[in-house]
Amino acid sequence: MLNKIVNLFPWILLTVTGFAFLFPAFFVWFQGSWITYSLGGIMLGMGLTLKWSDFLLVFKLPGPILLGTVLQYTIMPLLGWGLGYIFSLPNGYAVGLILVASCPGGTASNVITFLARANLPLSVTLTTVSTSLAIFFTPLIASFLIGSRLEIDPIPLLLTTVKVILVPIGLGVVLQTFVPTFANRLSKYSPVFSVILISMIVSSIIAQGKNQILASDFRIFLSVFLLHVGGFLLGFLLTKLFYQNASIQRTISIEVGMQNSGLGAVLAKTHFVDPSTAIPSALSSLMHSLIGSFLAGIWRKSEEN
Repeated sequence: MLNKIVNLFPWILLTVTGFAFLFPAFFVWFQGSWITYSLGGIMLGMGLTLKWSDFLLVFKLPGPILLGTVLQYTIMPLLGWGLGYIFSLPNGYAVGLILVASCPGGTASNVITFLARANLPLSVTLTTVSTSLAIFFTPLIASFLIGSRLEIDPIPLLLTTVKVILVPIGLGVVLQTFVPTFANRLSKYSPVFSVILISMIVSSIIAQGKNQILASDFRIFLSVFLLHVGGFLLGFLLTKLFYQNASIQRTISIEVGMQNSGLGAVLAKTHFVDPSTAIPSALSSLMHSLIGSFLAGIWRKSEEN
């Protein structure tokens, strides 16, 4: 039952966010520290599944992991920055697009990889590596690219990233190391809680930003769509240049195409006054989950045939 709930994640997200858009009053209360601690809870759940030995996988699959990590931190930020200028997005949307594009390690990417029957250990390792590096690289890359639009201090972004990623993941790894029985019990339920918390974060932003979304033209929707389509496509094609293994190609494509939208939302809500800055992260979570699920279905069928 728990696995079925997790596998239905994209459709749960679509349903809940649709309800939040129609009835925003039920979701607007979920903001501020609720969002921050929810993302911390998601990261804790990830940490509970990790052991110190898992980080050694970096040395067993150095090529795909290095390639996947480099692609995550180059393709998406540059696409986010470029799309903002191509579509002449208002500063709030453009900054939000850069923020979410600079947050790799999508929390749902492992679910999509599992559904696609791709390389799950590689996916988990890539998510772990990119999320760990996000503590430093996300604030630096985002502040550098956003700096072309407005002045931004990377230090507050760095401190928030440490708080919502390093601390909870580190706690999860410690619990898995010293009290594994307890950690394993919690980790059975953490994917379901992650689905619930991600859905609440996105729904809250959609509810709070309903008026901005209704007032928006097609550009922000098209920008977020192209950001993820570009990530999935370029991740797949560039990996194909180095590896002929279909499983590796699909896994890196998924890891590049899916972002940590929750982190993007937290950074947007915490450090930017303009409420429209968080909208791209909310749309991103919905968009990459649906695109990823569509691709997973195609790839899964090809494996069955």
